Amino acid sequence: MVVAMDQRSNVNGDTGAGARKEERFDPSAQPPFKIGDIRAAIPKHCWVKSPLRSMSYVVRDICAVAALAIAAVYFDSWILWPLYWAAQGTLFWAIFVLGHDCGHGSFSDIPLLNSVVGHILHSFILVPYHGWRISHRTHHQNHGHVENDESWVPLPEKLYKTLPHSTRMLRYTVPLPMLAYPIYLWYRSPGKEGSHFNPYSGLFAPSERKLIATSTTCWSIMLATLVFLSFLVGPITVLKVYGVPYIIFVMWLDAVTYLHHHGHDEKLPWYRGKEWSYLRGGLTTIDRDYGIFNNIHHDIGTHVIHHLFPQIPHYHLVDATKAAKHVLGRYYREPKTSGAIPIHLVESLVASIKKDHYVSDTGDIVFYETDPDLYVYASDKSKIN
Repeated sequence: MVVAMDQRSNVNGDTGAGARKEERFDPSAQPPFKIGDIRAAIPKHCWVKSPLRSMSYVVRDICAVAALAIAAVYFDSWILWPLYWAAQGTLFWAIFVLGHDCGHGSFSDIPLLNSVVGHILHSFILVPYHGWRISHRTHHQNHGHVENDESWVPLPEKLYKTLPHSTRMLRYTVPLPMLAYPIYLWYRSPGKEGSHFNPYSGLFAPSERKLIATSTTCWSIMLATLVFLSFLVGPITVLKVYGVPYIIFVMWLDAVTYLHHHGHDEKLPWYRGKEWSYLRGGLTTIDRDYGIFNNIHHDIGTHVIHHLFPQIPHYHLVDATKAAKHVLGRYYREPKTSGAIPIHLVESLVASIKKDHYVSDTGDIVFYETDPDLYVYASDKSKIN
């Protein structure tokens, strides 16, 4: 796959600073720089983790969540509930991002603090902290690899065609894929087995089983708390205060994680075998601008540098990206500038899900292909055939 791009300096893998003609750029080509070159360009302060600063974001988000819940219950107005659900679901996603930082160790250099805060934050939004942390580590270590990646992995054509038509429709029809995260936690993706809750799942090494049991226990305590509250104040109240925001959070999580690896204007490669490397896989990730939500979501849209160097705290990602762009050159895709609300990303999301269905079973560099019959009803198919 190739795209036309302007020439820039040879630092970025371009042909010459003075050139003006356009050349064809292959995003799957071996980059002319190494990961050490990117690391060297990032200022030293970007690697510094401040537990105090990280905790300040935790306090900010928890206070905001509590204030919204108290206000919603106090006013109990059907005019305000939809606003509450949108705002609270967004804050649940922000809390997830902070727990995500704990999982990467970018929250602090204190493992115990990371684990305690991560369990509190993730258990509150029904995420098994260690189970997710370990599978997410697998995702980062294998990003862009067709078989070994863990998050929104492309299906090989043979596997795709074994799925029932109903399953394909569920997987590739918005908004259903945006509700997939809880199912993924229990069953993973098609073609992969294991549960994030089961200490004996193939996802985890034997030495990690106690960690998984701890996280599953914390998750169970939160679930039991919600059940108890349903008896105490009523299931409708729990649904309004917690349930609907949880669904909004899941939609945020699925949409954002999908868009960081899909939906670019030009198709980006996926790798197998000897063609895959940590650097090439990381360069297939995509930065996104979420408008007013960038700060609320702790700059998780600054995703390329995060994928290459997940140990950098979220509050340094913007600076690190600015410093590294001259090295990345055309391998860095500048995100489209968003308005206050990132409506433009809805179009990217829907368009990608409609056309990015599977990849070839063969080849070490592959691109998404489209199933032309996916959205054709069975009766229409018979006419075509």
